[in-house]
Amino acid sequence: MGGWRNAVQEASGSKPLFLTIYATVIVGIVVSSFYVFSAIYSPSASTTHSISTSWLSSPPLSQNEVSLSSGQSINISQPTATASQPGNNQLRPIWEAPARTSKMPPLKSFRLTKELVEERAKNNVIIVTFGNFAFMDFILTWVKHLTDLDVSNLVVGAMDTKLLKALYWKGIPVFDMGSHMSTIDVGWGSPTFHKMGREKVLLINAILPFGFELLMCDTDMVWLKNPLPYLTRYPDADVLTSSDQVVPTVVDDRLADWKQVGAACNIGIFHWRPTEPAIKLAKEWKDMLLADDKIWDQNGFNELVRRQSGPAVDDDSGLFYAFDGNLKLGILPESIFCSGHTYFVQAMYEQLRLEPYALHTTFQYAGTEGKRHRLREAMVFYDPPEYYDAPGGFLSFKPSIPKTLLLDGEHNLQSHFALINYQMKQIRSALAIASLLNRTLVMPPLWCRLDRLWFPHPGALVGSMTRQPFLCPLDHVFEVNVMLKDLAVEEFGPAINFREYSFVNNPLLPQQAKESWLDVQLCQEGTEDCHASSNTSRSGLLRFPKRSSEESFKTVFSSFKDVKVIQFSSMQDAFLGFTDKMREAKFRNRVKRYVGIWCCVDNHTPGHIYYDMYWDEKPGWKPAPPKTPEEDHPPF
Repeated sequence: MGGWRNAVQEASGSKPLFLTIYATVIVGIVVSSFYVFSAIYSPSASTTHSISTSWLSSPPLSQNEVSLSSGQSINISQPTATASQPGNNQLRPIWEAPARTSKMPPLKSFRLTKELVEERAKNNVIIVTFGNFAFMDFILTWVKHLTDLDVSNLVVGAMDTKLLKALYWKGIPVFDMGSHMSTIDVGWGSPTFHKMGREKVLLINAILPFGFELLMCDTDMVWLKNPLPYLTRYPDADVLTSSDQVVPTVVDDRLADWKQVGAACNIGIFHWRPTEPAIKLAKEWKDMLLADDKIWDQNGFNELVRRQSGPAVDDDSGLFYAFDGNLKLGILPESIFCSGHTYFVQAMYEQLRLEPYALHTTFQYAGTEGKRHRLREAMVFYDPPEYYDAPGGFLSFKPSIPKTLLLDGEHNLQSHFALINYQMKQIRSALAIASLLNRTLVMPPLWCRLDRLWFPHPGALVGSMTRQPFLCPLDHVFEVNVMLKDLAVEEFGPAINFREYSFVNNPLLPQQAKESWLDVQLCQEGTEDCHASSNTSRSGLLRFPKRSSEESFKTVFSSFKDVKVIQFSSMQDAFLGFTDKMREAKFRNRVKRYVGIWCCVDNHTPGHIYYDMYWDEKPGWKPAPPKTPEEDHPPF
């Protein structure tokens, strides 16, 4: 390329005769090249040079190949005459796995090319997510939701070979990002997490020059409704992005009112068109992040687009000029392109009687495990069949909450902790019984009076649609990631498996589990038909004494070991306690770590307050933040 530039510069400064000679030579090279390439790629030349239309096949590596690992250069050439076209019916359907007797194509076959994208695109739109093997189940869930919505113009970027191979053998369109990342969960905010963010920016810069519209998604979100018709409503938009807005700016399905949006744009869901302003923004964003590895990708994006905000593009669309004054930006409505707050805490879409398009698991407090659990609570996560058939069966209970604790009085720290503590004590008993019977506990729905955030607030965000009390996600109170940790049995006793509160209502729960059910009604010992016996008063109902011992539980329920679901009418005074004091100590050591913090009170540092699983054993316990740095630790 440098020699070509020098030749042109030299020619421009020469006499006319030499300019004519140079021009003749260059034209001759171009004509010769055209003849050679025509001969090679002509459909009639040789069938061995034709390009397969299947996404599983190998496009020629010289055609539009992109290296994402460096992000320094992108080579784009015109597609050949035999390149596959969008919507070609020879594509293998998603989820149709290759024959196990077949051999997987070489790794180089999965490089990102324009042909690969073109094969998958529909109406010039491609939907993309990416990740490493640790997010395999999130990716499968993401793909399943789209295919259930009859959307197939998607492809997944694999950041490690393990994921690439796994997706290939499941019949999912995949390309190699060449990142060679670790296959484990990298953790939010870690250096590897930031590297993943940079890969996203490089990926956008790689795909936009191909000329396709790009709907870019994080793996921790799911599509609940086909978004493509919505996006086509705004053909003039260069970029449409979701946001972290928690106060509604519109009450219908229009774009958010950009003048009222005070929160950051969230780059977990955004749609790019291959326009000049969008490509320019993508390049500046890439250059910014490559120049400073301390900049978080989302902060960099917001800094760039906010260089200019306004004016409005027109009176009706909701688009506005941003970035350099030429980019037409739209912010997707917070009520239906939901964050973890507008969906799980406010249920904004429900209150406004709207249908949500997307759910992104932001605003949560337990890492990847918390995101997965929230999607399970919403019954939108796809688990394998064994998740619904745990060894030993399941244990559930109906929580008992007095109306006074839930609804009466002000919503403040005292009323919030009184409500949580009342529920926590029942959950503690249920955990003990589940451990004793070697069953998986189905957690109850959890009610909160106050929201949880990372900063001081009055209990509910001002201007939001948060109702008090509200059904709060488990990670608002419990450390879901700790509950799932592989803690040493010698120190913490046996693991206690658990499921989300909506588990028994999930359509994916097998019918045999729904039919293998025992209701346990707690009763006062000595009353009619209330004694520690395995005799049921009627089919599927057992009356069992309150405050029963470890031995009674083991003896009676050993007769029901083949029953899939045992549901208690209550956990109030259900269990007297462990007989084995060593086991009791280990159980306590374990479950003390299961609860987290509430945050945060105003005008106090630190502002968080620790939940205490054994609050009832401490006379005069009151919710209060630590007074000194020495007191700032969990109650264990």
